[in-house]
Amino acid sequence: MLTSTQVPGGLNWLDLGTPDVDAAVAFYSGVFGWEFASAGPEAGGYGFLRQDGRMVAAVGPLTEEGASSAWTVYFRSVDADATAKAVEQAGGSVRVPPTDVLTSGRTAGFTDPTGAEFAVWQPRDTDGLELVNDPGSVSWIELYTTDAAAAKDFYGSVLSWETRDKPMGEGVVYTVAAPAGGGEQTMHGGIMQLAQENLDAGSTSEWHPYFEVTDCDATLARAAELGATVIIPAMDGEGVGRFAMLLDPFGAPFAIITSATA
Repeated sequence: MLTSTQVPGGLNWLDLGTPDVDAAVAFYSGVFGWEFASAGPEAGGYGFLRQDGRMVAAVGPLTEEGASSAWTVYFRSVDADATAKAVEQAGGSVRVPPTDVLTSGRTAGFTDPTGAEFAVWQPRDTDGLELVNDPGSVSWIELYTTDAAAAKDFYGSVLSWETRDKPMGEGVVYTVAAPAGGGEQTMHGGIMQLAQENLDAGSTSEWHPYFEVTDCDATLARAAELGATVIIPAMDGEGVGRFAMLLDPFGAPFAIITSATA
């Protein structure tokens, strides 16, 4: 579960780019009970998603040419410009150069060397997410990547992550990531090598958020009723909980989980 939103290198923001903000809000509100609040006319349709009055994510229209609907994970940076330089030096690319978001903070968007998109948030007036781990909020993130070794090296170099490999049987290794110096107390996500069959089918690197729910099966059924596509049906993970993976009605991948420790 997430414990690192206040630590440099840890997850501190999450937003959805979608071709239809109103329909996406209706879907996720139906699944999680979120409430939407516009960021104002100057924000171009961008707005905040709240659970019990606290910020859990944001949503806005697609702004990049050719972009597909997707969730973007943001990691806390103390200097977005310095992070952009580090990304380029480590073999990644700057997709959106460092930009001020009014007085809220400074952001930049990147693509890692394996093709996964992510961003950073340098807080000013807006610190970041206000609720994590509780039902209806993000509790984990996971990178499915075409090259796990390259991804570990890249994020270790750019964000100073510490990683630990955990064998999962039959040659499968799951890498757990945490910001520097925090150890297991600040874990925020995992890195998984895409299987050869997925690579052969054309799968590409991407980050997936996991949202905590009180009942994985009931939430999965509700999401399917509202137009989601089930990628991985509900299943149990020993010591992890019960989880499932879906595509929202516009194709953005996400997961739900009832954590064993929740």
